[in-house]
Parts: sequence; structure tokens; C-alpha cells
Amino acid sequence: MNIDTMRWIDRRIGTPLCAIATLFVRVAGLFRPKVQGLKAEGRPRRVLMIELSEMGTTILAAPSMRKARETLGAELFFVIFRKNVGSLELLQTFPRDNIFTIRDTSLIHLALDTLAFLFWTRRKAIDTVIDLELFSRFTALLTGLCGARRRVGFYRFHNEGLYRGEMLTHRVSYNPHIHISLNLISLVNALIVGERQVPYTKTLIESEDLTYSLPKPRDDEMAAMEGKLRKLIGRAPGAAPILLVNPNASELLPHRRWMPDRYAALIRRVLAHDESCAVIITGSPAEAAEAAKLAQQSGPRCFSMAGLTKLSELPALYAHATAMVTNDSGPSHFAAAAGLPTIVLFGPETPKLYQPLGTSQAIYAGLACSPCVSASNHRKTACDNNVCMQAISVDQVYRVVIAALEHGEAQADDAPLAPARAAETNLANPGH
Repeated sequence: MNIDTMRWIDRRIGTPLCAIATLFVRVAGLFRPKVQGLKAEGRPRRVLMIELSEMGTTILAAPSMRKARETLGAELFFVIFRKNVGSLELLQTFPRDNIFTIRDTSLIHLALDTLAFLFWTRRKAIDTVIDLELFSRFTALLTGLCGARRRVGFYRFHNEGLYRGEMLTHRVSYNPHIHISLNLISLVNALIVGERQVPYTKTLIESEDLTYSLPKPRDDEMAAMEGKLRKLIGRAPGAAPILLVNPNASELLPHRRWMPDRYAALIRRVLAHDESCAVIITGSPAEAAEAAKLAQQSGPRCFSMAGLTKLSELPALYAHATAMVTNDSGPSHFAAAAGLPTIVLFGPETPKLYQPLGTSQAIYAGLACSPCVSASNHRKTACDNNVCMQAISVDQVYRVVIAALEHGEAQADDAPLAPARAAETNLANPGH
């Protein structure tokens, strides 16, 4: 199903289902003891985390996963759309038996897998669920009906239009002014505090809590990727700089894409600046034709690996590269968390909330209309012309990319793995 169909289902069908499910949950709750916080008699033992639709958000949720494991001492489980499970496997946090996948390829698959999920949670004896999605009605239904005694998630409070039932035992206030990773940690904090709060959670989250890096690739994975790169670019990958370019973004928000002709112009300038540099375009198999066309337009030392690497091979690719330039998308989070200096182009969303954890630098025009997507509009914009991306010039990106290529090794080794707030480049306010 495409994203607009899923949004329509979530709103038109999800809203009345949430109202019905609320009645069911309330009736069921009459027969359960009320549990708050970490009281000894109600300590979470088997915690399920829900994050379905965004591959990048899976990486941004990694600090909250770590905190749940360290502070709760519970066994962790996860549910995600099947097409996105590779991003979860990169973290190496969950055993395969503790992951449930849901197909979103059709309404029938969605319904069948949802029913199987409700049986799975009971078979696994899930006692606590943390809904990492912002205001999805579908995940609210999964949360309310999964049988868990404790149900943590973002609650609308006085925000109109974000109704998704009354099924949470721990209602957390979503803060649109802080990084999403901080918001996700606040969900875990709701289970840690010993007393009931309205809203959860009145806690200070330290920036150190956000440090995260992907597990390093094994020696055999590094060797295999070195062989692929040697065959592709005709030399050992460590002999000269390699710039990775990720020109696409997910179908969830195509407005995040910088124009292909600007990527081509950027690549040509980079190759002219350093005659030893190679540029590799990355992407999924569905993006292979477009990537090959871009490589052809960009010069003799530009190559396409779109569709030639599995998601599990990306950490090894990043380890061999010098820097990456990308739209705001899942690969930006993978690369930065792997320690690769990553330049991320933002438009419809703001780096204040979604800048990758790790060695990242954001370029953001900061127009009056940006960001135009948020939790309150379920990340759907009315924009018909992404001027916010067009406002980012080739010159501006080129300067940042060259600096990363020339100093990338030191940045990759020494930079702290936390949101690079100070590195943000606001094009509308260049003095900031």
C-alpha cells in the first residue's frame, strides 16, 4: 500500500476503531490491578517496543532501547513493518525470536498479521508496551489490544485532531521543541519514575544519554566490501577519498529530495577538485536506474552501487568511505551512527528534531514555511513546490563536502556520537 492509502486508513478507519478499542480496554482494566512506575510488585519484565514505518527512527530510538535494557532489566521485544526490519537488525539489539514483523503490502496482509501479532504478544507474555510512534492510530490499537498491563505512549492532552483513543496507562507529553531521541527516552523514563505524573515525564534528559554508534563490521565483512569496491572503482578503497551520495528519500516524504541536476553538478565539482577522489551513489534496487543515470551524468569516476548492497553491508561500506552527502532519510542515520562524516540536506523537516545521531552536519534553508511536516499533521504537507530544498545551492553543499573530505578521517575518529547541533548550517541566517 502507498503512504497516502495508509494515512487514509489510519484516519477514517483507525479513529472509530480507537474509540471502540477504548471501551474494550477500559472494561478489561476493571479486572486488572493498577500499576504505576517501578513498584516491586509490578516491575516490567517483558517490554515490547513499537516503531513501524521509519527506518531512520529505528536508529534514533536506539538510546531509548539501551536505557530500557539498562534501567528496567527487562527482556526487550520489537514490532516493525517487514520491509523495514533490516534497520532493526543493524542494531543487533534484539534476538530474531523477539522481533515480530507486519506486512503492509495490502490491507489483507495488514489485517492477518495484526491478528497474528495479538496472539504473539500473549504467547510471549508481554507485560509492558512502549509505542515509539508519534500519533499513529494503528500503533495505538496494537498498544491497547496487545494485552500488556502497562501501556506507554504519546498522548494528545489538549492538542486537537490527534485523537487515538484512551488506552494508555502512562501518558507522555510529546515535546515538539526537542530532538526526537529525547522524546523517545522520555517514554522509557515514564516507567522509571516511582510516582504518577501528569503529564509524564518531568525529568531532565542528559545529552550523554544520546550517544550511540552502530556495531563495527566484522573483519570478513570489511574484506568482502573491500573486494566489491576494488572491483567497482578499480583501486583499493583506502588509497584516496571516497564520497558517498544518497540522492533519494523514502516515499513517505518525497519533498525531502534535492534535485538530481544539483547532485550531478556537485559531483562534477568534487571530482574536478580532487582527481583521486571517487564518488559512489547508493540506493535501493528500485532506485538503481535513476542512480545509474545520475552516475552517467556526473563523470568517469562516479559509480552506482544502488541495488548492489544489502542493508547489512552498509556499515562496512561506510567504514571504507570518507564522507557522505544525503537527503534527510534512513541512510543518513545509518551513516552518522557508523561514524562516517555525514552531510544531511533538510527541508520539510527540521534538524532540531531529526538530525542524525553521530558525526553529522545539517544544511537547512530555514524558510518561513519550514518545517511543514510535524506530529500534528501526521507528516503530510500541502506543499506543491519544495522551495526549501531548492534554496540549498550547489556552492553551499560543495563547501561543506570538501571540508569533510579533507578532514573526514579526524572527524570520523574523534567526533562525539551525539546530535551535532552546533554543526547545523542555517542558510537563511548564515551568521548563526
